[in-house]
Amino acid sequence: MANLQTKDYRAIVTNMLADTGIILTQAEQEEIEIADFGLNNLEKTGLQLVTYVNTERYCAKDLVLFPHQTCPEHRHPSRKNGDPGKLETFRCRKGTVYLYVEGEPTVSPITSPPAEDFKYYSVFHEVILHPGEQYTIPENTKHWFKAGEEGAIVSEFSSNSEDETDIFTDPRIKRIPE
Repeated sequence: MANLQTKDYRAIVTNMLADTGIILTQAEQEEIEIADFGLNNLEKTGLQLVTYVNTERYCAKDLVLFPHQTCPEHRHPSRKNGDPGKLETFRCRKGTVYLYVEGEPTVSPITSPPAEDFKYYSVFHEVILHPGEQYTIPENTKHWFKAGEEGAIVSEFSSNSEDETDIFTDPRIKRIPE
Protein backbone atom coordinates (compact mmCIF):
# COMPACT_ATOMS: atom_id res chain seq x y z
CA MET A 1 0.00 0.00 0.00
CA ALA A 2 3.04 2.28 0.11
CA ASN A 3 2.97 5.63 -1.71
CA LEU A 4 -0.81 5.83 -1.91
CA GLN A 5 -2.71 9.11 -1.86
CA THR A 6 -5.44 10.06 0.62
CA LYS A 7 -8.14 9.24 -1.96
CA ASP A 8 -6.64 5.77 -2.41
CA TYR A 9 -6.65 5.13 1.34
CA ARG A 10 -10.25 6.35 1.53
CA ALA A 11 -11.21 3.85 -1.18
CA ILE A 12 -9.48 1.01 0.72
CA VAL A 13 -11.30 1.99 3.93
CA THR A 14 -14.63 2.22 2.10
CA ASN A 15 -14.11 -1.28 0.69
CA MET A 16 -13.01 -2.73 4.04
CA LEU A 17 -16.17 -1.35 5.67
CA ALA A 18 -18.38 -2.56 2.80
CA ASP A 19 -16.91 -6.07 3.13
CA THR A 20 -18.18 -5.98 6.73
CA GLY A 21 -21.62 -4.77 5.66
CA ILE A 22 -21.05 -1.15 6.66
CA ILE A 23 -22.04 1.07 3.76
CA LEU A 24 -20.98 4.73 3.65
CA THR A 25 -22.67 7.56 1.83
CA GLN A 26 -20.61 9.50 -0.71
CA ALA A 27 -20.31 12.37 1.77
CA GLU A 28 -19.05 10.00 4.49
CA GLN A 29 -16.49 8.51 2.09
CA GLU A 30 -15.15 11.98 1.33
CA GLU A 31 -14.84 12.74 5.06
CA ILE A 32 -12.87 9.63 6.07
CA GLU A 33 -10.00 10.88 8.21
CA ILE A 34 -6.61 9.42 7.38
CA ALA A 35 -4.50 10.07 10.51
CA ASP A 36 -0.76 9.51 10.31
CA PHE A 37 -0.21 11.54 13.50
CA GLY A 38 2.51 13.57 11.79
CA LEU A 39 4.86 10.56 11.72
CA ASN A 40 4.58 9.94 7.94
CA ASN A 41 4.46 6.18 8.40
CA LEU A 42 0.71 5.61 8.10
CA GLU A 43 0.69 1.90 7.43
CA LYS A 44 2.73 1.21 10.57
CA THR A 45 1.44 3.96 12.89
CA GLY A 46 -1.88 5.52 12.01
CA LEU A 47 -5.63 5.20 12.02
CA GLN A 48 -8.52 5.72 9.64
CA LEU A 49 -11.72 7.17 11.12
CA VAL A 50 -15.31 7.63 10.04
CA THR A 51 -17.18 9.93 12.42
CA TYR A 52 -20.95 9.51 12.17
CA VAL A 53 -21.93 11.85 14.97
CA ASN A 54 -20.02 13.99 17.46
CA THR A 55 -22.16 16.32 19.55
CA GLU A 56 -21.61 17.89 22.94
CA ARG A 57 -23.04 14.72 24.53
CA TYR A 58 -21.92 11.69 22.54
CA CYS A 59 -19.90 10.37 19.63
CA ALA A 60 -20.06 7.36 17.27
CA LYS A 61 -17.19 6.38 14.96
CA ASP A 62 -15.77 3.45 13.07
CA LEU A 63 -12.02 3.02 13.44
CA VAL A 64 -10.32 1.14 10.61
CA LEU A 65 -6.86 -0.34 11.02
CA PHE A 66 -4.75 -1.74 8.22
CA PRO A 67 -2.92 -5.05 8.87
CA HIS A 68 -0.55 -4.65 11.86
CA GLN A 69 -1.22 -0.90 12.03
CA THR A 70 -0.86 0.69 15.49
CA CYS A 71 -2.76 3.61 16.96
CA PRO A 72 -0.20 5.16 19.34
CA GLU A 73 -0.48 5.41 23.12
CA HIS A 74 -2.64 8.26 24.34
CA ARG A 75 -5.22 9.29 26.90
CA HIS A 76 -8.28 11.52 27.00
CA PRO A 77 -7.74 13.99 29.89
CA SER A 78 -10.33 15.91 31.89
CA ARG A 79 -12.06 18.65 29.95
CA LYS A 80 -11.13 22.31 30.27
CA ASN A 81 -14.44 22.94 32.05
CA GLY A 82 -13.61 20.25 34.63
CA ASP A 83 -15.81 17.52 33.14
CA PRO A 84 -14.29 14.02 32.92
CA GLY A 85 -12.34 13.03 29.81
CA LYS A 86 -13.74 10.86 27.04
CA LEU A 87 -15.18 7.50 28.09
CA GLU A 88 -15.13 5.10 25.14
CA THR A 89 -16.33 1.62 24.33
CA PHE A 90 -14.60 -0.27 21.53
CA ARG A 91 -16.61 -3.03 19.83
CA CYS A 92 -14.69 -5.18 17.38
CA ARG A 93 -16.56 -5.69 14.10
CA LYS A 94 -13.93 -7.45 12.00
CA GLY A 95 -10.43 -8.82 12.52
CA THR A 96 -8.54 -8.94 15.78
CA VAL A 97 -7.65 -5.91 17.88
CA TYR A 98 -4.91 -6.00 20.49
CA LEU A 99 -5.79 -3.29 22.99
CA TYR A 100 -3.32 -2.25 25.68
CA VAL A 101 -4.48 -0.34 28.75
CA GLU A 102 -3.21 0.58 32.19
CA GLY A 103 -3.08 -2.38 34.59
CA GLU A 104 -0.95 -5.40 35.34
CA PRO A 105 1.31 -5.95 32.29
CA THR A 106 0.59 -9.12 30.35
CA VAL A 107 3.48 -11.57 30.80
CA SER A 108 3.71 -12.65 27.15
CA PRO A 109 1.76 -10.18 25.00
CA ILE A 110 0.87 -11.35 21.50
CA THR A 111 2.12 -8.23 19.77
CA SER A 112 4.15 -5.12 20.49
CA PRO A 113 4.37 -1.51 19.39
CA PRO A 114 6.61 -0.54 16.46
CA ALA A 115 10.19 -1.32 17.53
CA GLU A 116 11.58 2.08 16.60
CA ASP A 117 8.95 3.81 18.77
CA PHE A 118 8.89 1.36 21.70
CA LYS A 119 10.17 3.99 24.15
CA TYR A 120 6.90 5.91 23.72
CA TYR A 121 4.74 3.05 25.04
CA SER A 122 4.22 2.44 28.75
CA VAL A 123 1.06 0.34 29.19
CA PHE A 124 1.00 -3.37 28.39
CA HIS A 125 -2.11 -4.91 29.95
CA GLU A 126 -3.41 -6.79 26.92
CA VAL A 127 -7.09 -7.10 26.00
CA ILE A 128 -7.80 -9.09 22.84
CA LEU A 129 -10.98 -8.26 20.97
CA HIS A 130 -12.51 -10.52 18.33
CA PRO A 131 -15.67 -9.70 16.33
CA GLY A 132 -18.60 -9.13 18.68
CA GLU A 133 -16.42 -8.44 21.73
CA GLN A 134 -16.12 -5.06 23.37
CA TYR A 135 -14.20 -3.23 26.07
CA THR A 136 -14.82 0.10 27.79
CA ILE A 137 -11.81 2.34 28.38
CA PRO A 138 -12.23 4.64 31.40
CA GLU A 139 -11.60 8.36 31.18
CA ASN A 140 -7.98 9.57 31.27
CA THR A 141 -6.62 6.02 30.85
CA LYS A 142 -3.51 5.49 28.75
CA HIS A 143 -4.18 3.07 25.91
CA TRP A 144 -3.01 2.02 22.46
CA PHE A 145 -4.13 -0.63 20.03
CA LYS A 146 -2.96 -2.63 17.07
CA ALA A 147 -4.64 -4.70 14.37
CA GLY A 148 -3.88 -8.32 13.64
CA GLU A 149 -2.71 -9.65 10.30
CA GLU A 150 -5.99 -9.02 8.47
CA GLY A 151 -6.55 -5.49 9.76
CA ALA A 152 -9.53 -4.59 11.93
CA ILE A 153 -12.68 -2.54 12.19
CA VAL A 154 -13.76 -1.20 15.57
CA SER A 155 -16.93 0.73 16.36
CA GLU A 156 -16.37 3.38 19.00
CA PHE A 157 -19.21 4.61 21.18
CA SER A 158 -18.15 7.41 23.49
CA SER A 159 -18.79 10.67 25.19
CA ASN A 160 -18.05 13.50 22.80
CA SER A 161 -14.69 13.54 21.11
CA GLU A 162 -12.27 16.46 21.42
CA ASP A 163 -9.36 14.99 19.47
CA GLU A 164 -7.32 18.16 19.79
CA THR A 165 -7.07 17.62 23.56
CA ASP A 166 -5.81 14.01 23.41
CA ILE A 167 -2.44 13.60 25.11
CA PHE A 168 0.01 11.26 23.36
CA THR A 169 3.03 9.71 25.07
CA ASP A 170 5.13 10.37 21.94
CA PRO A 171 5.87 14.13 21.86
CA ARG A 172 6.37 14.03 18.07
CA ILE A 173 2.70 13.24 17.45
CA LYS A 174 0.36 15.82 16.00
CA ARG A 175 -3.24 14.64 16.35
CA ILE A 176 -4.71 17.42 14.24
CA PRO A 177 -2.79 18.16 11.02
CA GLU A 178 -1.40 21.68 10.76
